[in-house]
Amino acid sequence: MTAERKQEAAGTAGSGGAEAPERSGAPSATRRQVLAGTGAAVAGIAFTGAFSELFAGTAAARGHRGYGPLVPDPRGLLDLPKGFRYRVLSREGEPLRSGEGPVPGRHDGMTALPGRRGRIHLVRNHENRHSAGLGVPAVDGLTYDPAAKGGCTALTLDGRNNVLDERVAIAGTAVNCAGGPTPWGTWLTCEETEDKAGTNGYTKDHGFVFEVDGADPRRTGAVPLTALGRFQHEAVAVDPRRGIVYETEDAFDRPFGLFYRFLPEKPLGGTGSLRAGGRLEAMRVPGVPDLSAIQETGARFDGVEWVPVPDPQARQTPVRLQDFGPKGITHAQKLEGCYWGGSSVYFVCSFARSTDGSAADHFGQVWRYEPERRRLTLVVVFGPATDVRLPGESPDNICLAPGGGLMVCEDGNGAQHVYGLTKRGEVYPMARNRQNLGTPEEPEWGEFAGVTFSPDGGTMYVNCYTPGTTFAVTGPWH
Repeated sequence: MTAERKQEAAGTAGSGGAEAPERSGAPSATRRQVLAGTGAAVAGIAFTGAFSELFAGTAAARGHRGYGPLVPDPRGLLDLPKGFRYRVLSREGEPLRSGEGPVPGRHDGMTALPGRRGRIHLVRNHENRHSAGLGVPAVDGLTYDPAAKGGCTALTLDGRNNVLDERVAIAGTAVNCAGGPTPWGTWLTCEETEDKAGTNGYTKDHGFVFEVDGADPRRTGAVPLTALGRFQHEAVAVDPRRGIVYETEDAFDRPFGLFYRFLPEKPLGGTGSLRAGGRLEAMRVPGVPDLSAIQETGARFDGVEWVPVPDPQARQTPVRLQDFGPKGITHAQKLEGCYWGGSSVYFVCSFARSTDGSAADHFGQVWRYEPERRRLTLVVVFGPATDVRLPGESPDNICLAPGGGLMVCEDGNGAQHVYGLTKRGEVYPMARNRQNLGTPEEPEWGEFAGVTFSPDGGTMYVNCYTPGTTFAVTGPWH
C-alpha cells in the first residue's frame, strides 16, 4: 500500500442501498490488451502472461468475458455491472456498535472468516500511522502500544450481510497494511513499518505480525509474533499442508524488500502455534539480485535458495540490509499481495521504477513459487507499454474468486477499480470507486483494498481505503 500518498479523511455519514447498472457485452481480451470505455471514466490495464497458471488451485476456474460495463452509481459510491448490488457495511467516523468509539479510517487488508450458525466474521485492517485522525480506539487487553493508532476491527454479519456487531479486534499496532488468513480460521495482520520505541512517540518496537481471532479477539490478544521477523510487512500466505508462512516486504527505499518464508516449530498447531517460534529465511534466486530485471513472462528459475536471516528482530540493522553472504540476496520493489493456490504461493510486485533504483520498469508482476520444485516463475507482467492510465502502481491486494478467476485491487493514479482476471487471460472491470476526494477539475479517488469473498462465494467484500468504506457486493457470480 501507499498510505504515505493518501490524505487523512474525515468521518462521513454512511449510506446503504443497491444499484443495477445497464449491461452490454464486454470486450474480449488477448495476451496483451487494453480495456477501455467502461463507463464515466476510461480506464486501461495492459499485461502479458500465461494467466492459466494463476488458477492452478481452482479446479472450478472457467474463463468468461466478465459481467458487462460499469454504469455510474447515482449515489456516487460504487459502480457495478448490471445485476450486481452493494451494501455499505461500515463507514469511517460512524460509531462502532460496541460503543468503543468511532470506526477508524484507512480501511485496508481484510478477510472473511466463517462463524457459527452461518455467521461471517470480517476482520479489517486500518493502516493508521502515528498522525492518523481516526485511530483504532484503545481497549484494555487488546492494545499492544497505547501510542499507536493502527489495528483491526471485526464485523459480525448474518447470512444476509446484516451487521450484527462491530468492535475493536486489536489496537495499538502501527500501519496495518495487509496480511492473510490462516488454515485454522484466524487473520494475520501485518505492520508495514520498522519504527522502534521512541520513534514517533511509540512506546514499543513495531514491524511485526499479529494474530487476530475475528470471533473472539481476546483469545489472541495483542501479542507480536516476533519470530516472523521485524520489517515492513505487507502480506502473508500460509501453506495449508506444511504450515510454512510466506511473507512479502514492502520497503520504500533501496535496497528494496525481500520475500521470506517462516518455518514454524509447531506447524498447523492452531491459534497460538506461531508463538512457539521457528526459523525465518529469505529467498535467493541465483544470479538475480533484482526481480524487476526479469521482463519475459514464463521466465523460470530452478534451484531457488532460502537463506537464514541473521537477525530477524533487526535490532541494529534492517533485515534487507543485513549480510547474507557473498552471494547476496534477491530484492524487489513494492512486494505486496500474496496468496496460496493449489501447491504454490503467488506474490505481487506492484511496480518497479528505474528512477527509484530498480533494475527495470514495470507496472506490476505476479510471481509463482512452487516449494516442491524450488521453482520460481514469472507468470504475469503489467505494462508499461500501453498502460497510459496507470502511471503508478497497478496490482495490489489480490484474491482468488471461488467460482474461478482472480480479483485484483488497483492502487495507482486516476480512477480506481477492482479488476477481474479470467483463466483465459481476459481482464474485466468489476467495480469502480466513485467517491471523489479532490475537486471536479482535479478529481482524486481512493484505492481499493482488502478484496475477499464470503465462505460460500456469494458475496465479494471490498474496502475503499479513503474515505474508509466497507462494501458487500452480491449478484450473478459465474
